[in-house]
Amino acid sequence: MSANFNQEEFNRLIKTRRSVFPAQYSGEQVAPQIIEQMLENANWAPTHGLTEPWRFVVFSGAGIQKLADFQAQVYQQTTPAEKFEETKYEKLRNNPRRASHIIAIVMKRQESGKIPEVEEIEAVACAVQNMYLTATVYGVGAYWTSGGITYRPEAKDFLGLGEADKLLGFFYVGQIAKPSPQGNRKPIAEKVTWVLE
Repeated sequence: MSANFNQEEFNRLIKTRRSVFPAQYSGEQVAPQIIEQMLENANWAPTHGLTEPWRFVVFSGAGIQKLADFQAQVYQQTTPAEKFEETKYEKLRNNPRRASHIIAIVMKRQESGKIPEVEEIEAVACAVQNMYLTATVYGVGAYWTSGGITYRPEAKDFLGLGEADKLLGFFYVGQIAKPSPQGNRKPIAEKVTWVLE
């Protein structure tokens, strides 16, 4: 079978994908067309039973401030006074504002429940990897975090999620001011067992 793609470029893409954190962003906006392409590529992730369980809520402009204020408020209202940290509160309020866009990553649970939940979560993770790779191709920084309100019950109402749906985190996107360091992995031979007979 002949290859339709440049294999070396593809392999380089995989190896150069990095998490780029909000502190590394320049503050400049990412073109909406790039965000739309990231979401379109996410939509082509593998999905068992063609359930396509990924859902995304995109925050930009004043929407980012709305998200930042909400997660800071939830932290303030649900944290006992003796455990409250002002620095964490300020980070929840200010960190989102460094991003151009923030995309809430949601797993929409199939009503019948026929497909195991873990497989739906795995499908969403594949969609996020497609977004990561697209960001890399366009030279845009991206970071998947499960911080903030990710596992808070208040987030479901805020995002309009169903009872069985799951918020799997937030995908921060921004223009890169400070690149991430080169990646490093242990050899694949240490992680693979071949069964040949």
